[in-house]
Amino acid sequence: MRYLRRTLEETVRSAMRHFPAILVTGPRQSGKTTMLRHGWEKTHRFVSLEQPAVRERALRDPDAFFKDNPPPVILDEIQYAPRILHHVKTMIDEHRKPGQWLMTGSQGFPVMRNVSQSLAGRVAVLTLMPLSVGECGGAPAGRATMKNLIAGLLDRPPRRADAHGSAKRDLGDWLLRGGYPELRTKPGMSSVLWCASYVNTYLERDVRSLIRIGDLSAFGRFLRLCAARTGQVLNLSDIARDAGVTVMTVKKWLSVLEASFQVFLLPPYFRNVHKRLIKAPKLYFTDTGVAAYLTGIREKETAMQGPMAGALVETAVVSAWWKAFLHRGLPPTMYYWRTRDGFEVDLLVEYDGKLHPMEIKAASTLTPHHGSSVERWLAGQGGKDDRGLVFGNIDAPHSLSAAVSAVPWHWI
Repeated sequence: MRYLRRTLEETVRSAMRHFPAILVTGPRQSGKTTMLRHGWEKTHRFVSLEQPAVRERALRDPDAFFKDNPPPVILDEIQYAPRILHHVKTMIDEHRKPGQWLMTGSQGFPVMRNVSQSLAGRVAVLTLMPLSVGECGGAPAGRATMKNLIAGLLDRPPRRADAHGSAKRDLGDWLLRGGYPELRTKPGMSSVLWCASYVNTYLERDVRSLIRIGDLSAFGRFLRLCAARTGQVLNLSDIARDAGVTVMTVKKWLSVLEASFQVFLLPPYFRNVHKRLIKAPKLYFTDTGVAAYLTGIREKETAMQGPMAGALVETAVVSAWWKAFLHRGLPPTMYYWRTRDGFEVDLLVEYDGKLHPMEIKAASTLTPHHGSSVERWLAGQGGKDDRGLVFGNIDAPHSLSAAVSAVPWHWI
């Protein structure tokens, strides 16, 4: 499989200069193992704990295991043998040299619980999500800081934040196939077959290991209902009613989706705001291809022109910003704004104490009208030089007003 460089590589290299251990988490098939092997297999021994014989030996006799596999080492799929983290801690404390331990883990709760208990203060925890559009094009922008990324988009006129040029990307293909590396490096592979296998494997392996679910068919129905609501304000009662389960069950199952990196919740921005603000978070799938598959979308035309088009485009852009933060080792500071009287801004990106308003449109022609919500937000903030963005399915950037620029959807 062709390797595509990842933005997170630079973050890992930076962390290795300071931390003895680095743990790379993220959803299955996002490329964690491939990234570490490509970047560090020449300097670090590779050990896969997914192999039963290797895992059994590590758990049965950790001392002998680490005698044969001393650092520098890559421990792949650490969630299969979390007990050995205590031995890793001991070895780190005996010889605290940076960058000696690289680890991967696909499941959120078990891995994080054991890391927090065993390696607190010794490990940098990073997250690798599916590919961004830039990474697919061979320009991962690994050295572009979040400050430079935002500044490049807010320039007058906006300029590209990396070296891609202004060629229009195939938005329909991105909505349908998403960013998982195998689908991106194998264009002939059926996205339906791949997503079907991914969802089934995820249900069988991750869900059952994270939580006991007696009725997998009910969970599958819940999963499809969530996919149909990507980009919408979360309503637990509606999902519970349609899935035929309790609200508490929905909360529990939603935590599983978050822990396994299938969805994330975008909180509302409510600082100094009166009670009319809607306070429920918005639900987003981390990958549009998986969301499209779960909602029964099989063709690009349906993804682009069907009833889910707006939600999928919004999911593509919001998840791209989510990745941009995580792949630079930063917690995503992102919000949405919506009041009960109908005023809303799709996305507020906060960096260095400043909020940047953004709207997301599926349209291929953007006019000043599309920037009206951003204009209203900026007017309410009182910042004379503040600027905002509208993302759309366009070829090149242009100004919508003195304070709002239209930019191509993939410029993140």
